[in-house]
Amino acid sequence: MARIILISGKGGVGKTTVAAATALAAAQYGSRTLVMSFDLAHSLADAFDLDRRLFDQQQGLPVPVADHLAMQEVDVQEEVVRHWGNVYKYLALVFASTGLPAVVAEELAIIPGMEDVVTLMYLNQYLTEQTYDTLVVDCPPTGESLRFVSMPTTIEWYMQKLFGLERNVMRVARPLVRRLATIPLPDDSYFAAIERLFARLEGIEKILVDPQITAVRLVTNAEKMVVRETQRAYMYFSLYGMITDRVIINRLFPTSEGYFSRSSATQAWHVAEIRDYFQPVPVTTLPLFADEVVGMARLQEVVEALYQGADPTQFSMQEPPYTFTKDGETYTLALHLPFVHKEEIAITRQQENVVVRIGSFKRHVPLPRAVSRLKTAGAKMEGSRLVIQFAEEGPA
Repeated sequence: MARIILISGKGGVGKTTVAAATALAAAQYGSRTLVMSFDLAHSLADAFDLDRRLFDQQQGLPVPVADHLAMQEVDVQEEVVRHWGNVYKYLALVFASTGLPAVVAEELAIIPGMEDVVTLMYLNQYLTEQTYDTLVVDCPPTGESLRFVSMPTTIEWYMQKLFGLERNVMRVARPLVRRLATIPLPDDSYFAAIERLFARLEGIEKILVDPQITAVRLVTNAEKMVVRETQRAYMYFSLYGMITDRVIINRLFPTSEGYFSRSSATQAWHVAEIRDYFQPVPVTTLPLFADEVVGMARLQEVVEALYQGADPTQFSMQEPPYTFTKDGETYTLALHLPFVHKEEIAITRQQENVVVRIGSFKRHVPLPRAVSRLKTAGAKMEGSRLVIQFAEEGPA
């Protein structure tokens, strides 16, 4: 079965090194492996120490690195022109019509989120065509990773709720407002391009939340601020229905009685804290290596320390973070939300969805038809689980 492994965490913790090492380990097991990066500041080629120019990304296409191993640094500019040309041209025309120089308008036409969409398209394509057995994704920092996994839901909502309406309104209104409009209006080729794009993404949301296919591995450092962000990332990925099957603590100092003794003791305290926080998720530690980890030989050291001969494509966690159960006429939705207090959670109903909001993030949990017709009958925290009940009667 194909595997998708998302390597995520705070910026600067060593995600790219872990992603490259994970891909190398998978390839050494004989798995046809691709490691992808969609961070605008790519560094995969640097991790493998490939002899390339500073901004050479091979037009965003996969390139071989070793036996059974390829690497792909997504080039948004190339991909948008290649797959989303009509939309890109229209957006550039809109920005240019406001008085911006043509070059600036073309740069602005690459709107935030396009790199996420392009990467999702590739993941869907590779799985459908069975091009690779293992896809390792070197994610950008945590916040952008969360946008990445939420993108399919956002696009699906837009296509179902607004796309058809916008297209029909534009067909009727275009002849009436064309003479008066100061900004160019999209034609049918624009909508056709979006439709083709959506077709290439169809089904990817189910793949991302399938614990048999996709898992998240969080990379962290033994520092208070980094640990806190790792906790939040774990909770948010759980909220989006994804499993985290490993936490990797990178760059640990050796036990020392000299200059680094205090730092080593502080790190040891955080390591114990992390193991306690994330139980039962396995926690793996990596040392601070004597030299920078660049090139195959140094990556092999990380492979041996990280996986110790085990198959990196095997997931250690299989339980989904939310489940539906039925007891008599009452349905229960249970969500795994670690590190969250009940006063931090806001729950609302939107038609066939339950919306759970924690801070600035929210998750639309789709309800089965049998549940969506019922009223919300109460919610409570049971340990790290949010339990919401639905019944014929109860408070809205």
